[in-house]
Amino acid sequence: MNKSLQKGNQIPDLLCGKPDTLTSKDPHFMLLSFFIIFVAGILRIILKSYEPVILTLLSLFGFCIGLLGREFTQMQQFIYPLLKTNNYVYLNTFLPIMIFTAALEMDFYILKHMFWQIFITGITNFSAAAILIGYIIIKFNKYKWDIQSCLLFSIFISIIDPLQSVNPLKNIGISKVLVDIIRGESLISCTIGIVFFGNFRNFRRWPSFFKELYTLGGLLLDFIGSFFVGSWSAKIIQYMLADIFGDTVTNVILCFSMVYLTFYVAEFLGFSGIIALIVLGLLLDSLSFRPGIDIIMTKFLSMLSFSCQAFIFTLIGIVIGCEDIRYLEFHNLVFTVILFVTLNITRMITMMLITPILLHSYCEFNWKRGIIIIWSGIKGSFNLILVPDIYNFNEENIALPQMFLVYALLVSILSMIVNSNLVTHSAMTSGLCVISLPRKMAMQNAIHHIQEVLDNTIMISKTENILTNIIWSTVEEKTKIEYPDHVSPDQFLESIEKNDISPTDEVLLEEARLHVAIIQMSSFETQYKEGSLSEAAARTLIAASKTYGTVKGKFMSIYDVSSYVKTKSWLMKLKKILVFLSYHKDKIDFLPPEKSKIRSQIYAIVFSEEFQYIGYIATLLYVFPMMIHMWPTVNDCYVVGLVVVNYYFVFLCIVEATLKIIIMKNKYFHHSWNHLEFYVIIIGLIDIICIHLVRQKPRDILLIQCSIILGFLRLIRFFRIFKMLLPTLVNVTEEHIKKRLSLMYCITKGYIQGQEDTKLLIKQISTRESIFQKLYEILEMNRRDAVKELGLIERECREVVIALKTKQAIRSVLGKALKNLRFLCSRGIIDKIEGTKMNKLFLIKIKSLNNFPMSIPPPTPEKFLPSIVWLENKDVLIEFFKEKAQLAFFDYGDIICKEGDMPQGIYLIISGMASLSGTLLNFGIHPTLKKEAKLPKTYTEFLTSGDIIGELSCLLKREMGYTATCETILQACFISLEDLYEGFNIFWSFLEDKIWLKVAINIANQYIKAGVINEELTYPKNLEQNHVFLENLSRYSEMFIYDNPMKYALLVYGSVINIATEESYFAPCLIPMEFCQIQGTSDINKLLIVPKEDLLE
Repeated sequence: MNKSLQKGNQIPDLLCGKPDTLTSKDPHFMLLSFFIIFVAGILRIILKSYEPVILTLLSLFGFCIGLLGREFTQMQQFIYPLLKTNNYVYLNTFLPIMIFTAALEMDFYILKHMFWQIFITGITNFSAAAILIGYIIIKFNKYKWDIQSCLLFSIFISIIDPLQSVNPLKNIGISKVLVDIIRGESLISCTIGIVFFGNFRNFRRWPSFFKELYTLGGLLLDFIGSFFVGSWSAKIIQYMLADIFGDTVTNVILCFSMVYLTFYVAEFLGFSGIIALIVLGLLLDSLSFRPGIDIIMTKFLSMLSFSCQAFIFTLIGIVIGCEDIRYLEFHNLVFTVILFVTLNITRMITMMLITPILLHSYCEFNWKRGIIIIWSGIKGSFNLILVPDIYNFNEENIALPQMFLVYALLVSILSMIVNSNLVTHSAMTSGLCVISLPRKMAMQNAIHHIQEVLDNTIMISKTENILTNIIWSTVEEKTKIEYPDHVSPDQFLESIEKNDISPTDEVLLEEARLHVAIIQMSSFETQYKEGSLSEAAARTLIAASKTYGTVKGKFMSIYDVSSYVKTKSWLMKLKKILVFLSYHKDKIDFLPPEKSKIRSQIYAIVFSEEFQYIGYIATLLYVFPMMIHMWPTVNDCYVVGLVVVNYYFVFLCIVEATLKIIIMKNKYFHHSWNHLEFYVIIIGLIDIICIHLVRQKPRDILLIQCSIILGFLRLIRFFRIFKMLLPTLVNVTEEHIKKRLSLMYCITKGYIQGQEDTKLLIKQISTRESIFQKLYEILEMNRRDAVKELGLIERECREVVIALKTKQAIRSVLGKALKNLRFLCSRGIIDKIEGTKMNKLFLIKIKSLNNFPMSIPPPTPEKFLPSIVWLENKDVLIEFFKEKAQLAFFDYGDIICKEGDMPQGIYLIISGMASLSGTLLNFGIHPTLKKEAKLPKTYTEFLTSGDIIGELSCLLKREMGYTATCETILQACFISLEDLYEGFNIFWSFLEDKIWLKVAINIANQYIKAGVINEELTYPKNLEQNHVFLENLSRYSEMFIYDNPMKYALLVYGSVINIATEESYFAPCLIPMEFCQIQGTSDINKLLIVPKEDLLE
């Protein structure tokens, strides 16, 4: 880096202006390297990660070390190896990790959505800055640099540091889209500068002629080749990280090594390693890493990037300190300020020029965001690491070459300190960091909900005997949460009057919509980490959420996702074409009479596999003569042989067609492949006749041209090879269709779960009751549409859905087993070594699911009875209902049961989908209380395979509350009402209680799960651990709730009243967690009780 050896003169190496006579061969420079990192860490602790000041102090620290090295020869053994090292080594060591870290933080979908806006902004700002800075250097620089040096310096100083440019905006609440626009612009400027540097380095190696053409070709090759290297590296990393046996250390090492491997492979192939790393970083996201590793990897890369920046700033300070400082004048400071001001004015002018484009294409762009982009042009370590090569590439002597480093360092420090403060101040004063009033109220609602959860936990804990000697007033005081920007109702009204703006429902709904998109993406990522959602499905759902989240007023529906991933795309059409082209041999239609022995023998020949393969072999053997025929220089030597081979081939085709016509007769032309064979014969005969005529009249130009054209038409003879490949192509296409359907089914299931998770939280993000109702209706409508789409996918490919459900069930069971194993190991119940072996055993089983079949034939209807959960897989119950059950078939549009009719029995759906719609869903609330209960006016639901119709009506012997209509062809297992009650009498009262419990759990999961924290309300859970139980409460009867053994009381049917406060509760709801006495107010009242864990133990 420090080139004191003058070009063209044999002068010994100088160190800090003195001959190198005391340089030690011991690696003392390593002590200095690690001491630099240590000082950087200490400064980071003291200055609280304020990087501009930290890096400035490190450059001063390096400058002091350089001064000491110049004055004391003992310091040479520390700094000389660092100065003697070629700058190209530092460039290829520090740049890869820093550029990859910046690209990894960039959101790929935002870049994809706003690529042209970012590209135009980046290339315009970079080009304008490079041109104007070059002019300023030539005009005002005291040291007359040559054109090459001025050009390189202007390009390198115009690069925006992708790490420092967004560093001030990360933690102040600025829009993620704006941050990624700035990061994308800096990556583009960095790419242009470094690619130009690489091409300039290779410019001298190219021939003197057509250098410009070589340059353009090199640029094009850089972008295309680097893109492929980066994309393939991303696939390799994702494949390696997908291994469930990989631990954290292995994954971090593999990812870190692949960064440098990708860079050096791209450089070795002649491409740009920087572009390859940018592509690699963009294609990796949190889903590419196993759960938890993404956070560790991000922290590890952040640590390395900061260490690289610290080392670069310190090293530049050392180099400057080693030089003679007497040359520094006041002019240098003035020129530095001129460069700094020019850079910012240039950005201001270019932003004003491209503002109309951004306003037209980016709906959220305004002058406030433009100011942020102007001040975000911060310089840093990327500029400093490139500047030393200006002198290294110059073939002529330059007076005071260290001034390149001085100007670059001063401009970088000025931009880091001044611009970072200005961009932060601008964001604060312009209101881009201010949380809107609706968002504050939504946050306040969420924190209020958390406080309620804390209060409920304290209330439950007070009843435990072991915690009765605790000072609960102190506990309540210390756990009280206050939102910093608390908005009271009076402040809300005062803000409205002050601004003369009342937030409309449209504004509040838009705020809530953004929250919904964030919650859904979080749900998709959580499902992926839990193993219930595949990586491809999670990535698709998150990509669709980000794409449609930028559309104002748009709530993503399942149809949007379906259009985002076109399942029934060209694969379906391709399969239809391939099936149409398939050759079906219908032997029954072509059976010859038994008396005709000759036709019987011909029949046996034509419909044999050997006959078909002989035709394929003859076609393949004709490839070699065809190649000779198409090769003019060889064709003349084998004219007679080619003619004879052509005769034989046409003759074989005629024999084959004749045999088929004898058997098929006029049905021969009903098959498309027979048409092709017939056309081959006709063209072949015309070809033979034409060749014969050419021999008779060798000078006839028209005959010769016709013969040449017919010779090329012989290629049609090879089309029949495609016929041989058709079965394989059909199978491959079917496999791809199954994969696409499986992916779409997984996406739809994940979408439904995301809608349900969002419905549990919309109360906390809604600022008004009207907003809550609108959000609930939208989410419920989208959920119903998704359930309907799920049924249609199941109807289309039921075998694929069965295989996928089975695979997900296995994965869920193994996931719970792993969770229980970790719990037992953490408690010391299972030894660590044995636990590792068992963990490996479970992981092997999970990995084996990768080879799980894509489709499984559906089981027989008799095997569906064990899937009814309230039969609990007991042989006595299954055999009893197997004798009573009947199969029922319904066509599309058939009505299974009507609203208001008495139930005939229950229907277990085996296949198909039914829709439920009605107005009588009252949850058992007494008619006199319906107005007070505010029940929904209509009810709509979709049921698919495994669901049951009519359970509740049969239990109550009351009219149906809905009409069930078939949306597809439906097959169901029917158990009549008489047979069901016969079972009640035989298995009294076990069976009826189990059905009621199953219905109650379904209601709790569907309507009131939001209030039950960390509870898994499923029937199998109750079956295994007696986790919940049902309490009956008749009208006017009383009972105490939330006494010692009770954790939650959920009203799933009927209504009750708090005797002390006279407050009414209507099903379905969670009764507030406070000790009280309640009384039933409806004819039948059912409470689902969740006991405390210590009681279960």
